Amino acid sequence: MSMVAQVEPIFPRMVELRRIFHQYPELAFEEKRTAAVIMKELQRLNIAFEYGGVGGGVLAQITGKEEGPTVALRADMDALPGDEMTGLPFASLNKGKMHACGHDGHMAMLLGAAALLKENPPPGKVRLIFQPAEERGAGAKVMIKAGALKGVKAIFGGHVMRQFKVGEFMVAHGLITAHSDKFTIRVQGRGGHGARPHEAVDAIVVTGLLIMAIQTLISREINPFHPSVVTIGQVQAGSAPNVIAEGALLRGTIRTTDPAVRNHIIHGLKRMAKATGELHNAMIDIEITEGYPPVINTEREAEIARRAALKVVGEKGLIPIEYPSMGSEDFSFYLREAPGCYVRIGACREGWENIPLHSPTFDFDEEALKMGAAFFDQVAREAIAEYGKEP
Repeated sequence: MSMVAQVEPIFPRMVELRRIFHQYPELAFEEKRTAAVIMKELQRLNIAFEYGGVGGGVLAQITGKEEGPTVALRADMDALPGDEMTGLPFASLNKGKMHACGHDGHMAMLLGAAALLKENPPPGKVRLIFQPAEERGAGAKVMIKAGALKGVKAIFGGHVMRQFKVGEFMVAHGLITAHSDKFTIRVQGRGGHGARPHEAVDAIVVTGLLIMAIQTLISREINPFHPSVVTIGQVQAGSAPNVIAEGALLRGTIRTTDPAVRNHIIHGLKRMAKATGELHNAMIDIEITEGYPPVINTEREAEIARRAALKVVGEKGLIPIEYPSMGSEDFSFYLREAPGCYVRIGACREGWENIPLHSPTFDFDEEALKMGAAFFDQVAREAIAEYGKEP
């Protein structure tokens, strides 16, 4: 029987769970109902677990009949702010919240794998990590502090992607996602009457010049062989058409794949803010907040994951990595503590267009649930077999 065929009997239950998660999304550190659904399913499967309470996660463990190493599998529980526009019959009932990043699928996949591993446990222990707050808040740190990686030889995780078709996996070692940072810039001018600009310092004009200057950081200062992004996603200023703005607020994100480039961009932002302020008699403050470090898969664990994916989808289903994602992932915090591998799971149906993650119309082909569950089941078995050979 193929790996995917083994999942068929539990597929309807996985779909049911995914749709429950999808219909009642919860934001970071608020995943009370979500955790309750997970715990109820773990109880049904007779799998022992611990719960850290609201703001924490669910840690479960499947113990084999024989002694062996411990490996961890991780799924994320939180949703995103935003109103869903998919039109699905099981669309979000929580206004302003949506599973637009596929975490509903990740939880259903891991619970599917849990059912398979419980039915036929490998000789060792499989730790199941259902973590809060991947999108914002670095929930991985909460789980690490709760002991999620205690005694663990390696950890594996994955993410659904509509760039890849169902039946495709992207598995690679090395750099997978970018380093992320956030920045906030406050421009302080001098307000005045819209008809008398010579008496004021227009924060909107200063902000416009600064925005254009920042765009040259990547295009004129960074080697194009080092993928990098600076995006200003939020600008707030002004109160009325005939009032010169006293202040302005900008918020943005930095994504880099090289530490030296990251330092250069942060220094460049500060340099441009200072120079623009001096040029126009404005005060400009900039605050940098470090985000998630890059996900860097270890070579041995990437090979374990590759073997598992190969058994699930065959050689044709393995997609090479062309370039690292400029997205970020707090799976990186686990990889600071233990070796591991983070994979991409194809979730696009034949004939569908690519709709990016975080879109209000994001959805995925539920056939991907079978692939994810089969992969998580198999990668745990491969890893335990690998580490079980060690003296």
